[in-house]
Amino acid sequence: MRNLLIVCNPGRVDAVVAAVELQQNLASTFGIYTISDVEIPGIVRSTIADLPEIEAAVVLGGDGTMLRAAEVAHERDIPLLGVNLGHVGFLSEVERSKIADVIQAVINKSYVIDPRITLGYTVEREGKVVASGWALNEVTVEREKATMVELFLEIDNRPISRWGCDGLICSTPTGSTAYAFSAGGPVLWPAVDALVVLPISAHALFSRPLVISPSSVIAVGIESSQAFLSADALRKFPLVAGDRVVVTKDSRVIQLAHLKNTLFSDRLVAKFKLPVEGWRGE
Repeated sequence: MRNLLIVCNPGRVDAVVAAVELQQNLASTFGIYTISDVEIPGIVRSTIADLPEIEAAVVLGGDGTMLRAAEVAHERDIPLLGVNLGHVGFLSEVERSKIADVIQAVINKSYVIDPRITLGYTVEREGKVVASGWALNEVTVEREKATMVELFLEIDNRPISRWGCDGLICSTPTGSTAYAFSAGGPVLWPAVDALVVLPISAHALFSRPLVISPSSVIAVGIESSQAFLSADALRKFPLVAGDRVVVTKDSRVIQLAHLKNTLFSDRLVAKFKLPVEGWRGE
């Protein structure tokens, strides 16, 4: 029996309806599982730890739902097929997906794989690692309260700068269109093998975004009494003065899947409704 995971946003009626339609059309070929918090008719609810071997995951919802599904994909190396149900997200299809097309792609395994790099991080405290994890979009170190946080940045064991700021973002190319974009960072095409580092609202003459080698080691020293680390806004850890956050490119990738080959340029235009009318191409 082939097994399929469905991850949907239970707060969206169209996502739940689409999940039921997928179950009705694929139940004869697949065992259908979900990690949703709500009961969906005909679909087995499970935890990540108890899932059987999964062939692929169909994700019904926005980029937030994709990031939740990425937690499963990171552990199991499962392709994530994001279904666009009306809002254009950078992690799902550009065009609104027809469920019939999704069903055929899943049955025939005809989807296109788009691997994305991830970040790994550790938190060092008094010479010991007290936390570790990963992120698809970004790892951020931010202020805990209203006051600024004092951070010291090192890259490849060399000092770069000290900032009083709202925080600092370490981003993958995938995350360059998320939080890093809102903070004034550059847009990186997913195929670019690089990392982005940028301070948030820094009180300094030099506070520009940095695009660095994927083999570089990013270290952030905490010089304020309190701060917190956030990975994709899902995994969080409180920080104290003297902590050292180390971020590197992780050895694992997340496999995004698309119904067909798509260009990031088209996704960028669709997401931001960029003015391209009058272009002479097809």
